[in-house]
Amino acid sequence: MYGGKQIRMIDVEEPTLDQSEGGDIIFQPELACLCGSDLLYFEADNPGYKPEIGHSLHEMIGTVVDTNGSKFKVGDQVLCVPYLQMGLQERFICTEKQAIAVDTRPDLREALLAQPLGTVLFATRRLPNLLGLNVAVIGQGPMGQLWNCTLAQLGCRQIVGVDLNAERLKVSPQMGATDTLQVSAEQSHEDVAAEVRKILGGEKPDLVIECVGHREQVVNLCLEICKEHGSVFFFGVPTQTLQEISLYKLFWKNITLYASVVPDFEIDFPLAMRWIAEGRVDVSPIITHHMQLKDIQEAFDIFSQRQDGALKVFLDFPVRNA
Repeated sequence: MYGGKQIRMIDVEEPTLDQSEGGDIIFQPELACLCGSDLLYFEADNPGYKPEIGHSLHEMIGTVVDTNGSKFKVGDQVLCVPYLQMGLQERFICTEKQAIAVDTRPDLREALLAQPLGTVLFATRRLPNLLGLNVAVIGQGPMGQLWNCTLAQLGCRQIVGVDLNAERLKVSPQMGATDTLQVSAEQSHEDVAAEVRKILGGEKPDLVIECVGHREQVVNLCLEICKEHGSVFFFGVPTQTLQEISLYKLFWKNITLYASVVPDFEIDFPLAMRWIAEGRVDVSPIITHHMQLKDIQEAFDIFSQRQDGALKVFLDFPVRNA
């Protein structure tokens, strides 16, 4: 990624473990998936996320082609999360601590979704017991959909998926939302909050998940929707600063604000892989596009512009034997 919404392939040196102190692997990607946080580098207009060589892919399954660690052997298929999302490479070095074994039971694309699902599981471990709570999930992109299925699995009473996009809302019931609400950019926060209350029988949600992301932060909307003494989870990747957040509402409604980043590779990703492999959650409805690495520019264009009902866009890396 070398400029705003522009991608090109360049030659770099082959990675080796000669300078490694141990515990590393050389990872060769086979399958990758685009994520909203990759768009921060793709769009290249945010000073906190300047693209460098290797930006930006980080949801990846591939093969260990060399190692000086003890966790994997050469030839093992693993899910790997590269350092600082620098996974747009044919091969790269990564600590073995940031990789887990791939369960062979599900479709490989579904297995790869253990990475984003693992981030949601980590987030829920920061929250109190969710059983019987009413929740509004603001944003029904891929991560909002994974929140839907996780909240349903953990016993929430009603899960209201809220979005501007009607196509995305069609998927929400398949992913666990009990109700959906299409809103418009012109609606006031008070109007949206009133519609959510109507769906919940006059109640406000106990928990509101902000899952819109860096382009269209809706923190103030979440604070408006949330009940007094409720919670707001700030899950969308933020810009460096957010202006005009209504601390007044946060303060006077006694709202607890949560955030999370960097899941546990020993807990969250393996558990997500297990949920998917055992069929506890069905992540297949959000698999919408499957393309080749040579078409990565088109893939990012489709994903960033939300074309053709795009939710999760997958990329096959070319086979490399040597």
